Amino acid sequence: MTGFTLELTEDQRTLQKWLHEFSVNVIRPAASEWDEREETPWPVIQEAAKAGIYSLDFFASTWGDETGISLPITMEELFWGDAGIGLSIVGTTLGLAGILANGTPDQLAEWAPQCFGTPDDPRLCALAVSEPNAGSDVSSMKTTAVYDEAKDEWVLNGVKTWITNGGIADVHVIVAAVDPELKARGQASFVVGPEFKGKGLAQGQKFKKHGIRASHTSEVILDDLRIPGSALLGGKEKLDGRLAKARERMESAQRGHHVKTEREKGGQAAMATFEASRPSVGAQAVGIARAAYEYSLEYAKTREQFGRPIITNQGIAFTLADMKTRLDASRLLVWRAAWMGRNSVPFSSGEGSMSKLYAGETAVWVTEQAIQILGGNGYTREYPVERWHRDAKIYTIFEGTSEIQRLIISRAISGIQIP
Repeated sequence: MTGFTLELTEDQRTLQKWLHEFSVNVIRPAASEWDEREETPWPVIQEAAKAGIYSLDFFASTWGDETGISLPITMEELFWGDAGIGLSIVGTTLGLAGILANGTPDQLAEWAPQCFGTPDDPRLCALAVSEPNAGSDVSSMKTTAVYDEAKDEWVLNGVKTWITNGGIADVHVIVAAVDPELKARGQASFVVGPEFKGKGLAQGQKFKKHGIRASHTSEVILDDLRIPGSALLGGKEKLDGRLAKARERMESAQRGHHVKTEREKGGQAAMATFEASRPSVGAQAVGIARAAYEYSLEYAKTREQFGRPIITNQGIAFTLADMKTRLDASRLLVWRAAWMGRNSVPFSSGEGSMSKLYAGETAVWVTEQAIQILGGNGYTREYPVERWHRDAKIYTIFEGTSEIQRLIISRAISGIQIP
Protein backbone atom coordinates (compact mmCIF):
# COMPACT_ATOMS: atom_id res chain seq x y z
CA MET A 1 0.00 0.00 0.00
CA THR A 2 1.44 3.35 -1.01
CA GLY A 3 1.61 6.27 1.36
CA PHE A 4 -0.13 9.61 0.98
CA THR A 5 1.15 11.76 -1.87
CA LEU A 6 0.09 14.77 -3.89
CA GLU A 7 2.67 14.15 -6.57
CA LEU A 8 1.22 13.74 -10.04
CA THR A 9 1.97 10.61 -12.02
CA GLU A 10 4.03 10.79 -15.16
CA ASP A 11 0.86 10.36 -17.26
CA GLN A 12 -0.83 13.21 -15.40
CA ARG A 13 2.17 15.50 -15.88
CA THR A 14 2.22 14.66 -19.59
CA LEU A 15 -1.51 15.40 -19.82
CA GLN A 16 -1.07 18.71 -18.00
CA LYS A 17 1.79 19.80 -20.27
CA TRP A 18 -0.04 18.79 -23.45
CA LEU A 19 -3.22 20.65 -22.53
CA HIS A 20 -1.31 23.70 -21.36
CA GLU A 21 0.48 23.92 -24.69
CA PHE A 22 -2.83 23.64 -26.52
CA SER A 23 -4.22 26.48 -24.40
CA VAL A 24 -1.16 28.63 -25.04
CA ASN A 25 -1.00 28.01 -28.78
CA VAL A 26 -4.66 27.64 -29.78
CA ILE A 27 -7.10 28.86 -27.11
CA ARG A 28 -5.43 32.02 -25.77
CA PRO A 29 -4.82 33.62 -29.20
CA ALA A 30 -8.50 33.13 -30.10
CA ALA A 31 -10.05 34.05 -26.75
CA SER A 32 -10.68 37.78 -27.21
CA GLU A 33 -12.11 37.38 -30.73
CA TRP A 34 -14.71 34.78 -29.77
CA ASP A 35 -15.64 36.64 -26.60
CA GLU A 36 -16.43 39.69 -28.73
CA ARG A 37 -18.24 37.66 -31.40
CA GLU A 38 -20.33 35.77 -28.80
CA GLU A 39 -20.45 32.76 -31.10
CA THR A 40 -19.52 29.10 -30.82
CA PRO A 41 -15.81 28.84 -31.76
CA TRP A 42 -16.14 26.02 -34.27
CA PRO A 43 -12.58 26.39 -35.63
CA VAL A 44 -11.14 25.94 -32.13
CA ILE A 45 -13.41 22.96 -31.42
CA GLN A 46 -12.21 21.39 -34.67
CA GLU A 47 -8.58 22.02 -33.70
CA ALA A 48 -9.29 20.34 -30.36
CA ALA A 49 -10.87 17.40 -32.20
CA LYS A 50 -7.89 17.05 -34.53
CA ALA A 51 -5.53 17.17 -31.56
CA GLY A 52 -7.49 14.36 -29.89
CA ILE A 53 -8.86 16.52 -27.06
CA TYR A 54 -12.44 16.84 -28.26
CA SER A 55 -13.23 13.13 -28.52
CA LEU A 56 -14.98 10.31 -26.74
CA ASP A 57 -11.72 8.42 -26.26
CA PHE A 58 -10.05 11.38 -24.57
CA PHE A 59 -12.81 12.00 -22.04
CA ALA A 60 -13.26 8.28 -21.40
CA SER A 61 -9.57 8.02 -20.52
CA THR A 62 -9.65 11.05 -18.21
CA TRP A 63 -12.78 9.74 -16.46
CA GLY A 64 -11.09 6.36 -16.16
CA ASP A 65 -8.19 7.66 -14.06
CA GLU A 66 -8.58 5.86 -10.72
CA THR A 67 -7.19 8.85 -8.80
CA GLY A 68 -9.95 11.09 -10.16
CA ILE A 69 -7.39 13.86 -10.76
CA SER A 70 -7.01 13.75 -14.56
CA LEU A 71 -10.41 15.35 -15.15
CA PRO A 72 -9.83 18.41 -12.92
CA ILE A 73 -6.35 18.77 -14.44
CA THR A 74 -8.01 18.86 -17.86
CA MET A 75 -10.58 21.43 -16.78
CA GLU A 76 -8.05 23.69 -15.10
CA GLU A 77 -5.71 23.81 -18.09
CA LEU A 78 -8.42 24.39 -20.72
CA PHE A 79 -10.13 27.08 -18.65
CA TRP A 80 -6.79 28.70 -17.89
CA GLY A 81 -6.80 29.25 -21.65
CA ASP A 82 -10.31 30.71 -21.77
CA ALA A 83 -13.53 29.85 -19.97
CA GLY A 84 -15.91 30.48 -22.88
CA ILE A 85 -13.88 28.40 -25.33
CA GLY A 86 -13.19 25.83 -22.63
CA LEU A 87 -16.90 25.39 -22.01
CA SER A 88 -17.50 25.05 -25.75
CA ILE A 89 -15.01 22.17 -25.75
CA VAL A 90 -16.23 20.36 -22.62
CA GLY A 91 -19.94 21.28 -22.71
CA THR A 92 -20.75 18.12 -24.65
CA THR A 93 -19.67 16.04 -21.66
CA LEU A 94 -22.70 17.27 -19.70
CA GLY A 95 -25.05 15.41 -22.03
CA LEU A 96 -22.67 12.48 -22.30
CA ALA A 97 -22.70 12.16 -18.50
CA GLY A 98 -26.51 12.02 -18.64
CA ILE A 99 -26.38 9.16 -21.13
CA LEU A 100 -23.72 7.37 -19.10
CA ALA A 101 -25.66 7.73 -15.84
CA ASN A 102 -29.08 6.70 -17.15
CA GLY A 103 -28.68 4.77 -20.40
CA THR A 104 -28.22 1.10 -21.14
CA PRO A 105 -24.88 -0.16 -22.49
CA ASP A 106 -26.45 -0.37 -25.97
CA GLN A 107 -27.70 3.22 -25.74
CA LEU A 108 -24.29 4.43 -24.62
CA ALA A 109 -22.62 2.61 -27.49
CA GLU A 110 -25.08 4.11 -29.98
CA TRP A 111 -25.17 7.70 -28.78
CA ALA A 112 -21.81 8.50 -27.19
CA PRO A 113 -19.90 8.65 -30.52
CA GLN A 114 -22.64 10.87 -32.00
CA CYS A 115 -22.08 13.43 -29.25
CA PHE A 116 -18.63 14.25 -30.67
CA GLY A 117 -18.79 13.40 -34.37
CA THR A 118 -15.41 13.24 -36.12
CA PRO A 119 -12.42 15.62 -36.38
CA ASP A 120 -13.59 16.59 -39.88
CA ASP A 121 -17.22 16.99 -38.76
CA PRO A 122 -17.38 17.71 -35.01
CA ARG A 123 -20.78 17.55 -33.32
CA LEU A 124 -22.18 18.87 -30.03
CA CYS A 125 -24.37 17.49 -27.27
CA ALA A 126 -26.57 19.37 -24.79
CA LEU A 127 -28.06 18.47 -21.42
CA ALA A 128 -31.44 20.13 -20.88
CA VAL A 129 -32.53 20.19 -17.24
CA SER A 130 -33.12 23.78 -16.04
CA GLU A 131 -36.41 25.57 -16.69
CA PRO A 132 -37.64 29.16 -16.19
CA ASN A 133 -39.11 28.21 -12.79
CA ALA A 134 -37.02 25.14 -12.00
CA GLY A 135 -33.36 25.95 -11.60
CA SER A 136 -32.10 24.98 -8.16
CA ASP A 137 -35.49 23.36 -7.42
CA VAL A 138 -35.43 20.53 -9.98
CA SER A 139 -38.47 18.92 -8.34
CA SER A 140 -40.65 21.73 -9.76
CA MET A 141 -39.96 20.74 -13.37
CA LYS A 142 -42.90 21.41 -15.73
CA THR A 143 -41.64 19.75 -18.92
CA THR A 144 -43.69 16.59 -19.45
CA ALA A 145 -43.20 13.32 -21.28
CA VAL A 146 -46.36 11.34 -22.06
CA TYR A 147 -46.18 7.82 -23.43
CA ASP A 148 -48.27 6.99 -26.52
CA GLU A 149 -48.54 3.22 -26.18
CA ALA A 150 -50.28 2.71 -29.53
CA LYS A 151 -47.34 4.22 -31.41
CA ASP A 152 -44.59 3.41 -28.87
CA GLU A 153 -43.66 7.08 -28.79
CA TRP A 154 -43.01 9.67 -26.12
CA VAL A 155 -44.51 13.15 -26.52
CA LEU A 156 -42.49 15.93 -24.87
CA ASN A 157 -43.71 19.46 -24.14
CA GLY A 158 -42.06 22.28 -22.24
CA VAL A 159 -39.36 24.94 -22.20
CA LYS A 160 -35.78 24.42 -21.06
CA THR A 161 -33.54 27.38 -20.34
CA TRP A 162 -29.87 28.24 -19.71
CA ILE A 163 -28.90 25.24 -21.83
CA THR A 164 -25.27 25.00 -22.94
CA ASN A 165 -25.28 24.17 -26.69
CA GLY A 166 -29.09 24.32 -26.58
CA GLY A 167 -30.71 24.15 -30.00
CA ILE A 168 -27.42 23.98 -31.93
CA ALA A 169 -26.44 20.56 -30.55
CA ASP A 170 -26.88 17.45 -32.66
CA VAL A 171 -27.81 15.38 -29.61
CA HIS A 172 -30.00 16.66 -26.77
CA VAL A 173 -30.46 14.81 -23.49
CA ILE A 174 -33.72 16.05 -22.00
CA VAL A 175 -35.00 15.50 -18.47
CA ALA A 176 -38.80 15.54 -18.22
CA ALA A 177 -41.55 14.61 -15.76
CA VAL A 178 -43.38 11.37 -16.59
CA ASP A 179 -45.32 11.45 -13.29
CA PRO A 180 -45.36 15.02 -11.93
CA GLU A 181 -46.96 13.93 -8.62
CA LEU A 182 -43.79 12.05 -7.75
CA LYS A 183 -41.67 15.20 -8.13
CA ALA A 184 -37.99 14.33 -8.75
CA ARG A 185 -38.73 10.58 -8.49
CA GLY A 186 -41.15 10.89 -11.39
CA GLN A 187 -38.59 12.23 -13.87
CA ALA A 188 -36.80 10.46 -16.71
CA SER A 189 -34.13 11.25 -19.29
CA PHE A 190 -34.54 11.07 -23.06
CA VAL A 191 -32.01 11.27 -25.88
CA VAL A 192 -33.03 13.20 -28.99
CA GLY A 193 -31.13 13.00 -32.28
CA PRO A 194 -30.56 15.71 -34.90
CA GLU A 195 -33.44 14.54 -37.11
CA PHE A 196 -35.93 16.08 -34.64
CA LYS A 197 -34.59 19.63 -34.86
CA GLY A 198 -37.39 21.69 -36.35
CA LYS A 199 -39.85 18.83 -35.79
CA GLY A 200 -40.88 19.58 -32.24
CA LEU A 201 -37.48 20.69 -30.93
CA ALA A 202 -36.32 24.23 -31.60
CA GLN A 203 -33.92 26.79 -30.22
CA GLY A 204 -35.59 29.58 -28.31
CA GLN A 205 -33.95 32.75 -27.06
CA LYS A 206 -30.16 32.85 -27.24
CA PHE A 207 -28.82 34.64 -24.17
CA LYS A 208 -26.32 37.49 -24.43
CA LYS A 209 -24.23 36.91 -21.34
CA HIS A 210 -21.96 38.86 -19.02
CA GLY A 211 -19.20 36.25 -19.38
CA ILE A 212 -18.33 32.87 -20.97
CA ARG A 213 -19.60 34.50 -24.14
CA ALA A 214 -17.96 32.05 -26.56
CA SER A 215 -20.18 29.33 -25.10
CA HIS A 216 -23.66 29.13 -26.64
CA THR A 217 -26.49 29.33 -24.08
CA SER A 218 -30.16 29.33 -25.06
CA GLU A 219 -33.67 28.09 -24.48
CA VAL A 220 -34.84 24.78 -25.95
CA ILE A 221 -38.51 24.68 -26.95
CA LEU A 222 -40.30 21.31 -26.96
CA ASP A 223 -43.63 21.47 -28.78
CA ASP A 224 -45.35 18.08 -29.16
CA LEU A 225 -41.95 16.52 -29.79
CA ARG A 226 -42.57 12.89 -30.71
CA ILE A 227 -39.64 10.55 -30.21
CA PRO A 228 -39.49 6.74 -30.35
CA GLY A 229 -39.87 4.64 -27.23
CA SER A 230 -36.23 3.65 -27.54
CA ALA A 231 -35.25 7.27 -26.77
CA LEU A 232 -36.05 6.71 -23.09
CA LEU A 233 -32.70 6.24 -21.38
CA GLY A 234 -32.69 3.04 -19.39
CA GLY A 235 -35.79 1.63 -21.08
CA LYS A 236 -39.50 1.44 -20.24
CA GLU A 237 -39.31 -1.62 -18.02
CA LYS A 238 -36.77 -0.05 -15.71
CA LEU A 239 -38.76 3.20 -15.56
CA ASP A 240 -42.01 1.40 -14.75
CA GLY A 241 -40.33 -0.50 -11.92
CA ARG A 242 -38.83 2.67 -10.48
CA LEU A 243 -42.14 4.55 -10.65
CA ALA A 244 -44.00 1.68 -8.98
CA LYS A 245 -41.57 1.69 -6.05
CA ALA A 246 -41.82 5.46 -5.76
CA ARG A 247 -45.63 5.30 -5.64
CA GLU A 248 -45.50 2.59 -2.95
CA ARG A 249 -43.22 4.72 -0.81
CA MET A 250 -45.40 7.78 -1.28
CA GLU A 251 -48.53 5.84 -0.27
CA SER A 252 -46.72 4.46 2.76
CA ALA A 253 -45.65 7.96 3.76
CA GLN A 254 -49.18 9.25 3.39
CA ARG A 255 -50.38 6.50 5.73
CA GLY A 256 -48.00 7.86 8.34
CA HIS A 257 -45.32 5.18 8.18
CA HIS A 258 -41.84 6.25 9.20
CA VAL A 259 -40.25 6.71 5.77
CA LYS A 260 -38.74 9.66 4.01
CA THR A 261 -40.94 11.59 1.62
CA GLU A 262 -40.32 11.36 -2.09
CA ARG A 263 -39.26 15.00 -2.08
CA GLU A 264 -36.52 14.13 0.38
CA LYS A 265 -35.59 10.96 -1.50
CA GLY A 266 -35.56 12.73 -4.85
CA GLY A 267 -33.63 15.65 -3.46
CA GLN A 268 -30.95 13.34 -2.05
CA ALA A 269 -30.64 11.48 -5.35
CA ALA A 270 -30.31 14.72 -7.31
CA MET A 271 -27.77 16.04 -4.81
CA ALA A 272 -25.65 12.91 -5.21
CA THR A 273 -25.64 13.34 -9.00
CA PHE A 274 -24.69 17.01 -8.89
CA GLU A 275 -22.16 16.48 -6.10
CA ALA A 276 -20.19 14.16 -8.39
CA SER A 277 -19.90 16.82 -11.12
CA ARG A 278 -19.13 19.81 -8.92
CA PRO A 279 -15.37 19.18 -8.50
CA SER A 280 -14.97 19.47 -12.29
CA VAL A 281 -16.82 22.79 -12.24
CA GLY A 282 -14.64 23.91 -9.35
CA ALA A 283 -11.56 23.00 -11.40
CA GLN A 284 -12.78 25.29 -14.18
CA ALA A 285 -12.96 28.15 -11.68
CA VAL A 286 -9.45 27.30 -10.48
CA GLY A 287 -8.21 27.65 -14.06
CA ILE A 288 -9.69 31.14 -14.39
CA ALA A 289 -8.31 32.21 -11.01
CA ARG A 290 -4.86 30.88 -11.86
CA ALA A 291 -4.82 32.79 -15.14
CA ALA A 292 -5.63 36.04 -13.35
CA TYR A 293 -3.16 35.42 -10.53
CA GLU A 294 -0.26 34.61 -12.86
CA TYR A 295 -0.96 37.60 -15.07
CA SER A 296 -1.23 40.09 -12.21
CA LEU A 297 1.90 38.67 -10.51
CA GLU A 298 3.96 39.22 -13.65
CA TYR A 299 2.41 42.66 -14.14
CA ALA A 300 3.25 43.66 -10.56
CA LYS A 301 6.87 42.59 -11.00
CA THR A 302 7.36 44.63 -14.20
CA ARG A 303 5.05 47.65 -13.73
CA GLU A 304 6.90 50.54 -12.10
CA GLN A 305 5.50 53.46 -10.16
CA PHE A 306 7.59 56.00 -8.24
CA GLY A 307 10.73 54.37 -9.60
CA ARG A 308 10.15 50.80 -8.39
CA PRO A 309 8.05 47.73 -9.24
CA ILE A 310 4.60 47.93 -7.66
CA ILE A 311 5.05 44.48 -6.06
CA THR A 312 7.46 46.13 -3.60
CA ASN A 313 4.41 47.78 -2.03
CA GLN A 314 3.03 45.58 0.75
CA GLY A 315 -0.52 46.34 -0.33
CA ILE A 316 0.18 44.63 -3.66
CA ALA A 317 2.50 41.91 -2.35
CA PHE A 318 0.15 40.80 0.44
CA THR A 319 -2.82 40.72 -1.96
CA LEU A 320 -0.86 38.45 -4.30
CA ALA A 321 0.05 36.24 -1.34
CA ASP A 322 -3.63 35.89 -0.46
CA MET A 323 -4.52 35.22 -4.11
CA LYS A 324 -2.00 32.38 -4.30
CA THR A 325 -3.10 30.91 -0.97
CA ARG A 326 -6.78 30.86 -1.90
CA LEU A 327 -5.96 29.49 -5.34
CA ASP A 328 -4.00 26.55 -3.94
CA ALA A 329 -6.61 25.88 -1.24
CA SER A 330 -9.30 25.76 -3.95
CA ARG A 331 -7.31 23.26 -6.00
CA LEU A 332 -6.79 21.00 -2.99
CA LEU A 333 -10.52 21.02 -2.21
CA VAL A 334 -11.25 20.15 -5.84
CA TRP A 335 -8.73 17.32 -5.93
CA ARG A 336 -10.03 15.86 -2.66
CA ALA A 337 -13.62 15.87 -3.91
CA ALA A 338 -12.60 14.47 -7.31
CA TRP A 339 -10.73 11.62 -5.63
CA MET A 340 -13.70 10.92 -3.35
CA GLY A 341 -16.14 10.88 -6.25
CA ARG A 342 -13.99 8.57 -8.36
CA ASN A 343 -13.48 6.14 -5.47
CA SER A 344 -17.10 6.18 -4.27
CA VAL A 345 -16.22 7.77 -0.94
CA PRO A 346 -19.43 9.38 0.43
CA PHE A 347 -19.57 13.17 0.49
CA SER A 348 -20.51 13.07 4.18
CA SER A 349 -19.82 16.78 4.69
CA GLY A 350 -20.80 18.05 1.25
CA GLU A 351 -17.21 17.95 0.01
CA GLY A 352 -18.29 18.25 -3.64
CA SER A 353 -20.20 21.41 -2.82
CA MET A 354 -17.31 22.71 -0.72
CA SER A 355 -14.98 22.48 -3.71
CA LYS A 356 -17.33 24.27 -6.06
CA LEU A 357 -18.33 26.92 -3.50
CA TYR A 358 -14.80 27.88 -2.50
CA ALA A 359 -13.28 27.69 -5.98
CA GLY A 360 -16.12 29.72 -7.51
CA GLU A 361 -15.96 32.48 -4.93
CA THR A 362 -12.15 32.46 -5.08
CA ALA A 363 -12.25 32.95 -8.86
CA VAL A 364 -14.49 36.00 -8.47
CA TRP A 365 -12.29 37.46 -5.70
CA VAL A 366 -8.95 36.74 -7.40
CA THR A 367 -10.04 38.21 -10.74
CA GLU A 368 -11.35 41.32 -9.00
CA GLN A 369 -8.02 41.76 -7.21
CA ALA A 370 -6.24 41.31 -10.55
CA ILE A 371 -8.20 44.23 -11.98
CA GLN A 372 -7.31 46.33 -8.93
CA ILE A 373 -3.61 45.52 -9.29
CA LEU A 374 -3.66 46.56 -12.95
CA GLY A 375 -5.62 49.70 -12.09
CA GLY A 376 -7.11 51.49 -15.09
CA ASN A 377 -5.46 49.00 -17.45
CA GLY A 378 -7.33 46.17 -15.76
CA TYR A 379 -10.66 47.81 -16.54
CA THR A 380 -10.01 47.92 -20.29
CA ARG A 381 -10.42 45.18 -22.87
CA GLU A 382 -6.82 45.70 -23.92
CA TYR A 383 -5.93 43.45 -21.00
CA PRO A 384 -7.52 40.03 -20.34
CA VAL A 385 -8.24 40.38 -16.61
CA GLU A 386 -11.61 42.10 -17.12
CA ARG A 387 -12.72 39.16 -19.29
CA TRP A 388 -11.58 36.69 -16.66
CA HIS A 389 -13.57 38.61 -14.05
CA ARG A 390 -16.69 38.48 -16.21
CA ASP A 391 -16.15 34.77 -16.83
CA ALA A 392 -15.61 33.99 -13.14
CA LYS A 393 -18.95 35.32 -11.91
CA ILE A 394 -20.99 32.46 -13.36
CA TYR A 395 -19.22 30.06 -10.99
CA THR A 396 -21.19 31.43 -8.05
CA ILE A 397 -24.42 30.87 -10.02
CA PHE A 398 -24.58 27.80 -12.28
CA GLU A 399 -24.35 24.16 -11.17
CA GLY A 400 -25.97 25.39 -7.96
CA THR A 401 -25.57 28.91 -6.58
CA SER A 402 -23.22 29.62 -3.69
CA GLU A 403 -26.27 29.79 -1.45
CA ILE A 404 -27.38 26.31 -2.54
CA GLN A 405 -23.87 24.97 -1.90
CA ARG A 406 -23.94 26.37 1.63
CA LEU A 407 -27.37 24.82 2.17
CA ILE A 408 -26.11 21.40 1.06
CA ILE A 409 -23.01 21.65 3.25
CA SER A 410 -24.96 22.83 6.29
CA ARG A 411 -27.46 19.98 5.94
CA ALA A 412 -24.65 17.47 5.55
CA ILE A 413 -22.65 18.58 8.59
CA SER A 414 -25.70 19.06 10.86
CA GLY A 415 -27.92 16.18 9.81
CA ILE A 416 -30.81 18.62 9.95
CA GLN A 417 -33.11 19.42 7.00
CA ILE A 418 -32.42 23.16 7.06
CA PRO A 419 -35.14 24.90 4.97
